[in-house]
Amino acid sequence: MNNNSILKVENLNVKLNGEKIIEDLSFEVKEGETLAILGPNGAGKTVLFRTLLGFLPFEGEIQWKLGLKISYVPAGLPSSKDIPLTVKEFFDLKKSSQKEAVIEALSAVGLKNPEVLGKQVSFLSTGQFQRLLVAWGLYDNPQVLLFDEPTAGVDIRGQESIYSLLDKLRKAKPFTILLVTHDLSIIYKLADRVVCLNKKALCQGSPVEALTPQHLSQLYGGGIKFYQHKHD
Repeated sequence: MNNNSILKVENLNVKLNGEKIIEDLSFEVKEGETLAILGPNGAGKTVLFRTLLGFLPFEGEIQWKLGLKISYVPAGLPSSKDIPLTVKEFFDLKKSSQKEAVIEALSAVGLKNPEVLGKQVSFLSTGQFQRLLVAWGLYDNPQVLLFDEPTAGVDIRGQESIYSLLDKLRKAKPFTILLVTHDLSIIYKLADRVVCLNKKALCQGSPVEALTPQHLSQLYGGGIKFYQHKHD
């Protein structure tokens, strides 16, 4: 693994209940890079994250840089309406929750009013709840952030707000980000590199290099419409 690499994956294979979910996947992530994982539903994106975190058995090699703090915000969390806790109680689920650090994490995502600590999570808007989850991910100052569809269930305006927040955060601190998203425009804006995944890696590289009409057609099927993005 190169000195500036933070993660190296080689010939990764994952089977669940006898079914191949990920086949012969190899890629590398550099420190400070934002890597987007793109693919259709059922492509193995969430399984990849869970495997990288050590939750699932695998064959092949996963090599993280030693001593990293890694934070994971999964997709498919219950809605805020299903969490009968205050924001402070939600953070108390952390092993070493400290009020000052919680306030700092909340402020970083735009939830700056100290009164939010006493607010019921169920009273937060969908956008505020997603910001809360990002703050949860930022707590303890991790070097690597794994976001699995961080805007799931959020309306278009809220999605733009969350992605703008991620862009602001990555410019403010030297995070390495692995991001699962279906939004091509966001990949062009945020990602340094992309891996197109449908069990196997169908393409990878910079967004401009990897997201060709041919690769996207192969990834999603021939019926999609593609508009070439002008990279700034």
